[in-house]
Amino acid sequence: VQLVESGGGEVQPGGSLRLSCVASGFTFSSNNMMWVRQAPGKGLERVSSITYNGAARYYADSVKGRFTISRDNAKSTLSLQMSSLTTEDTAVYYCATGWSTAGYRGQGTQVTVSS
Repeated sequence: VQLVESGGGEVQPGGSLRLSCVASGFTFSSNNMMWVRQAPGKGLERVSSITYNGAARYYADSVKGRFTISRDNAKSTLSLQMSSLTTEDTAVYYCATGWSTAGYRGQGTQVTVSS
């Protein structure tokens, strides 16, 4: 299993970023997927999840209305569109298999929101 995230960076408060994750080594289209994040000094936090067919989505209250999760099963790609970013969103973001508990995880991509 390989999950490779990209798209992180530094952005000002109120800005937007789009994270992507390319999956390989397993049947992506048969797996629920999720984004989790870890802020400095904190534990892993579930951000958003999507079912294998995209029929259902979950968002943490802290990102609801600002983040959108999507997937392209033909390209084995998971995405997270993030807008109206705040300093509280600063973290390493990981793509992971699973719905409520992260299974396999990628190496992560750093998102820093700073003025």
